Amino acid sequence: MAAPQTLWVGLVLLGVLGVLQTRAQDHVSLQPDFQQDKFLGRWFTSGLASNSNWFREKKNALSMCSSVIAPTEDGGLNLTSTFLRKDHCETKTLQLLPAGPPGRYTYTSPHWGSTQNVSVVGTDYVEYALLYMEGTKGHGQDFRMATLYSRTQTPRAEVKEKFANFTKAQGFTEDTIVFLPKTDKCLEEHK
Repeated sequence: MAAPQTLWVGLVLLGVLGVLQTRAQDHVSLQPDFQQDKFLGRWFTSGLASNSNWFREKKNALSMCSSVIAPTEDGGLNLTSTFLRKDHCETKTLQLLPAGPPGRYTYTSPHWGSTQNVSVVGTDYVEYALLYMEGTKGHGQDFRMATLYSRTQTPRAEVKEKFANFTKAQGFTEDTIVFLPKTDKCLEEHK
């Protein structure tokens, strides 16, 4: 009789371990039938939400930035953003590596040395895209961020509402969500 009990306990433990190892981001749906080639090109970062303390402290000083998404040879993406920082335009590139189904990527932060999971959770390719990033930073601190990209500098109210609803569904609160104001600097970079 001990053998069936041992087998049952072993199966339960495997199930529990499998659940524990399920990636947290799997609760975020991906854009169905994501088409990376349609996602490429110029976008404006129009909205952000984050649980980061740095973000909460600096969010009122942030402004819209321009981003260009380009394919890489390994099937990933380069996301190059140009933004205003201390009255100068600064450009940074994030290398997003494919990580599973289309629309799911990983990004390794050179600053923190940690890996974040990035998911394209919704896009119509011509007007908006919603991205969700999560992982850790620093000394294992939980990090989550949602980004609204728009093909224009003035996203429609319905698009902003879609972003706000998505971020609130992910547990972000009003004080962690910001729609970035337009600026006359740095947005013409990387046309």
